[in-house]
Amino acid sequence: MKKLSIIAASLALLMAMTQCKKEEQPTSSGQNNVVSITLDIKGNGGTRMDVNTTTGEVAYATGDIVYVASGGHYVGTLTHNGTHFSGTITDPEVGAPLHFYFLGNVAPAETLTAGTTTTCSVVISDQTEHLPVIEYAPSNETYTEGVTSFTSHLLNKCALVKFNVTTSSEVATCITGFNNKVTVDFGENTVTPSQEGTGIIKLPAGSGEKWAILLPQAAIQGGSAYSEDGEYTGTYAAVPAVISNGYLTTGIVVTVTTKVNPEVHVGAFTINTNGDQVYFSQGNLQYQASTNTWRFAEHQYDYIGEANSNISSSYSGWIDLFGWGTSGYDHGAVCYQPWSTSTSYSDYNAYGSESYNLYDGNGQADWGYNAIANGGNTANSGWRTLTQPEWDYVFNIRNTTSGIRYAKATVNDVNGVVLLPNNWTADIYALNNTNSSGANYTSNTISATDWANTLEANGAVFLPAAGYRNGTSVNSAGSDGYYWSSSYSGFSGAYYVEFYSTNLNAGKSNVRQCGQSVRLVRSAQ
Repeated sequence: MKKLSIIAASLALLMAMTQCKKEEQPTSSGQNNVVSITLDIKGNGGTRMDVNTTTGEVAYATGDIVYVASGGHYVGTLTHNGTHFSGTITDPEVGAPLHFYFLGNVAPAETLTAGTTTTCSVVISDQTEHLPVIEYAPSNETYTEGVTSFTSHLLNKCALVKFNVTTSSEVATCITGFNNKVTVDFGENTVTPSQEGTGIIKLPAGSGEKWAILLPQAAIQGGSAYSEDGEYTGTYAAVPAVISNGYLTTGIVVTVTTKVNPEVHVGAFTINTNGDQVYFSQGNLQYQASTNTWRFAEHQYDYIGEANSNISSSYSGWIDLFGWGTSGYDHGAVCYQPWSTSTSYSDYNAYGSESYNLYDGNGQADWGYNAIANGGNTANSGWRTLTQPEWDYVFNIRNTTSGIRYAKATVNDVNGVVLLPNNWTADIYALNNTNSSGANYTSNTISATDWANTLEANGAVFLPAAGYRNGTSVNSAGSDGYYWSSSYSGFSGAYYVEFYSTNLNAGKSNVRQCGQSVRLVRSAQ
């Protein structure tokens, strides 16, 4: 198997020493020196930093950056000017080698301070513009005052892998489940791969042969893929174990051609006397704090339940019970983040006022203002929360072909309420105790197969009984449902839909700090 070869780097460092004020530079070796360095890398002709997918070789270009470590910490940065690298390093350790890191021109997540920083990390998810090669090696010589040149051979820490992509989208293809983060320990001189979030690697747009840099990891038996705009989904085939300096040319098959349907298009729901109609989202709204990602639940009957108690600003799981107006945008409330857990209602006032609705102001208090990964992935794209009068109209007023508006049910063993679209006909699926707020969930028992193939396929919507959250305490999950509206109620509350086994009320009011479900809609016109 061919190996991804990094051009041997003969590093000539020309040093001119200058004295720095002691208080301006942290010390580690007692030198207190700022050393100006010119670094010549031989053999690449100063060409653009890229990976030659035929030979696997790497070359460098103007603007490329090498990070330098010495004495257990970062000491400086060198930048390529078209012919060589130059920059300054602070207080190199005498009698020890310098350590060179090329991090694919991806900015570290941390702020690096010469003489102080001991670790940093970079995420190499986005590979649509270039291949972010990760390299490291120490110098062959040790640093001594007066030495003007060093040599080193930068060693590749990742693999070059070919993917054969078939996609129906014109945007980037995202594949998940890969190590996509590198943590550099300047003290131990290590480069450690790991996975951030769902481990996304973003390939260039379009179908055909695509190359990517993958960090070392065990073999994967295939996984999920999707278009960056969230409109198409698919899978990728098995990937063999990835090793440093690997070169995999067989072509991993990626197919992203299944249209994601973030709305229920078959049946629309009238929401007012003007005849305006909406589609409901494919599931309840969910949020992951660690990646700042919004999405709709994969299935309409999905809900998070007790795990909402893990809510925090860094939680890597998903949550789906939110205080009122916690869209993540700073619209004027004290608590506007989706992970907010304050138990004071006044902290959740939309736009800082007790008498504003979510749709007042600039609209940013409504969760639908966000880019939703599988709902178009574009901010302010038309998703919104129903008002209290609109919820009431959907449940209690609108005219439908069958005369049926809703029915209590269990779907795939999940308690909740089925909403039927305007064009629903009774012969599609027999439902009992329809339009009855006092009906029990057991009135209708619907299998996952019947739900997907018959009810959902004909436009039905399901609202699971996902419970509510008070601070970090989750209650009534699986038995009661609470769905926010965008309408405020009094000085402390907001309207919502409440249902449980023997009741349903589309005009209840609750304090705004209560964490409840969110189901978004968008215009059917």
